[in-house]
Amino acid sequence: MTLADKVKEDLASAMRAGERDRVGRLRLVLSELQKAAKEGNDDEVGVLRRERKRRLDAAAQFRDAGRDDLVGAEEAEAELIAAYLPAELPDEELNALVAEAVAQAGATSPQDMGNVMKLVMPRVGGRADGRRVSAAVKEILT
Repeated sequence: MTLADKVKEDLASAMRAGERDRVGRLRLVLSELQKAAKEGNDDEVGVLRRERKRRLDAAAQFRDAGRDDLVGAEEAEAELIAAYLPAELPDEELNALVAEAVAQAGATSPQDMGNVMKLVMPRVGGRADGRRVSAAVKEILT
């Protein structure tokens, strides 16, 4: 079952329960997943991560602008999207994967970061943000 199928099921359930806010949020998520699939992007987790980041960025901008009335809606959408994402890798497991990739690549300096990232990102499998992985690689290489 794909993430889009799971969202469709949850959407139908929310519609039957009369949860208007949840229905609207699920429709937005489903729309983004379907749009990405139509464009040939099969990385549903990547789409959800991007959409979650957009919501969090928008909430931060609304907060900075003093629009607290809009912050809650954006954060609620981000939480809903996060529920469909795989669990994040714990720091210990991420550091172990990075250390293994550093050893495999024979990396000794920050100039080798690209080679390490090429090895570690497929192993992470969408369970950690690229910035978090990059920070772990930098920490080990410096």
